[in-house]
Amino acid sequence: MTGAFGRAVLGIALLSAMDALIKAVAARYPTFEITFLRFACGTLVAGAALAVRRPGWPTRETVVANSWRALLVVITATSFFYALGRLPLAEAQALAFLAPVFIAFFGVVLLRERIDGRIVVALLAGFAGMVIIVHGSGTSGGARSWDGIAAALAAAVTYALSMVMLRARATRDRVETIVFFQNIGPALVLAAPAGAVWVPPHVSDLSLFLAIGCLGAIGHLILATAFARVEAARLAPLEYTALIWAVALGYLFFGEVPSLQTLAGGALIVLGALATVRR
Repeated sequence: MTGAFGRAVLGIALLSAMDALIKAVAARYPTFEITFLRFACGTLVAGAALAVRRPGWPTRETVVANSWRALLVVITATSFFYALGRLPLAEAQALAFLAPVFIAFFGVVLLRERIDGRIVVALLAGFAGMVIIVHGSGTSGGARSWDGIAAALAAAVTYALSMVMLRARATRDRVETIVFFQNIGPALVLAAPAGAVWVPPHVSDLSLFLAIGCLGAIGHLILATAFARVEAARLAPLEYTALIWAVALGYLFFGEVPSLQTLAGGALIVLGALATVRR
């Protein structure tokens, strides 16, 4: 079990590093191009894992279900990557922490799971945390980035939906198959939009895009193996170590110092989400 916890922390750290690299190139390239290259490069890594593990050909049901989930992944990644270009790293990550609260909400609405007082408290705490962060973004000395805030919130909602779908597939499909579809599906969907806004990448940036793809694919593979060994409720709280990485990376590489409102709002969202995983 300790090994699974370590894998989860490592996977989250790799994905946080990917977010920092995306923020580094967000000002130079269109969001569709960045998102396409992230998944195109990630497909190479996921394809290599598939070739090594050889889980067998997927069934028609697997292809259809994972293809629908790939569309949600496209919306999630595009929205969040756009938010990274408009918001401080810690603020975007804090808003993304609303996802576990939405997962609990969709579990009740879509999966007919039982609602209890903890879910209500989590929803209220998450909403309060979001209000604090949004209000603080308008009083920190810069212009309020409503489009960045909206993109981060949209990413939290669609990520929650994709995770509800993942719960349904995790007991049926191999990890390598899920991660492969999670990369090649979005790459195919985004090829045309990326081509319409394509900016030829600088040679010096090619290694960054390759690193983004590798970090994303490897991070999700490691996380998936951790969730395959330990119950999701036990590992879910570790998702919030991403805020620590976001604060550290934002400060070290972008000189971003999170406001008190961002830290306070993020704490409320984390506490609310922790309430949902302890059901």
